Amino acid sequence: MNSPSQKVVAFDLPDVHQPSFVCMPSEAWAKVPVAPTESERVELKDRAKRLLKERDAVLVAHYYVDADLQELALETGGCVSDSLEMARFGRDHTAKNLVVAGVRFMGETSKILSPEKRVFMPDIEATCSLDLGCPPEQFAAFCDQHPDRVVVVYANTSAAVKARADWMVTSSIGLEIVSYLHAQGKKILWAPDRHLGHYIAEKTGADMILWQGSCVVHDEFKAVELELLKEQYPDAKVLVHPESPAAVVALADVVGSTTQLIKGAQNSKATRFIVATDNGILHMMRKAAPDKIFIEAPTAGDGATCKSCAHCPWMAMNALSNLCAVLETGFETGAGEVFVDPAVSQQAYTCIDRMLAFAQERGISGKSASSAALADVHKGMGPA
Repeated sequence: MNSPSQKVVAFDLPDVHQPSFVCMPSEAWAKVPVAPTESERVELKDRAKRLLKERDAVLVAHYYVDADLQELALETGGCVSDSLEMARFGRDHTAKNLVVAGVRFMGETSKILSPEKRVFMPDIEATCSLDLGCPPEQFAAFCDQHPDRVVVVYANTSAAVKARADWMVTSSIGLEIVSYLHAQGKKILWAPDRHLGHYIAEKTGADMILWQGSCVVHDEFKAVELELLKEQYPDAKVLVHPESPAAVVALADVVGSTTQLIKGAQNSKATRFIVATDNGILHMMRKAAPDKIFIEAPTAGDGATCKSCAHCPWMAMNALSNLCAVLETGFETGAGEVFVDPAVSQQAYTCIDRMLAFAQERGISGKSASSAALADVHKGMGPA
């Protein structure tokens, strides 16, 4: 029997060897640390601040991790952002070492962009269903089946998968890059999130073959229940991440990346929002717009499955306790340190750098790249 702190999570694992390219059921585990008491929280936070300074390390945290880690990052000169901005911030920071509070592909991206720095994670086993559901060997076979297509992969993939790609995209710039490739007459092989791929294909008209992966959080949002919630709160605007199913996206007032959704709520005249993305984002939304009300979009329901609570079980593996443990012992033992094979890193860097150059050429580099598509995703929200 699993301990109370361990969850078994089901995820989609596409089988490219099946004629219909079906998804086979698979499972992975997530070990969620026990929440500290208030006195323990204060002690851990103070210890982490001291250790970050002693280790010459900066903490970069994703919007989906525990609020304590988000606040710690901001209080110690780090950042809270989406995955690519986390990596870019760490690369440009003067600290010699990086600590990435997120999931493994984020740590790998930070290491790829900062190979000269040591990169650590509170729990290096924290992963992502999109990463798990796109094994490098199967993905390579998929690419081999379609040699005439440009390979575009989402940031939520391993370094090995990125090494096989021509382009990497984030949810904030995917539309622009695919539109650019489509205008050149390119056909696209897309991986791994089928919902985001479908959304981009619909918006751009591009010829896209989609890998059949999905996020265990966003895949659980339900359009029928969302419609009922909209009836209950007719004044609420709906914010949806495009990793959600098409029927949920169709009900959105704003579709966008984590940063875009925060900005959408902040800049809208509306005062109530239904949010269809990981509920870890609500902490930063409430900070950015303290006078507004945020409601979680409905999933399959609390307790229905491990993956129906609107919070990533692997993001939940990041905690003050294991952050302190890594800072205390990891620098000597290597525990929690992220390593990427140099040859793989060099290949993966190419597709990341191509995206960054694309953004810079179009004046959407830096933090503006995270909000560049806002004008395109607003649908009836009022002036931005």
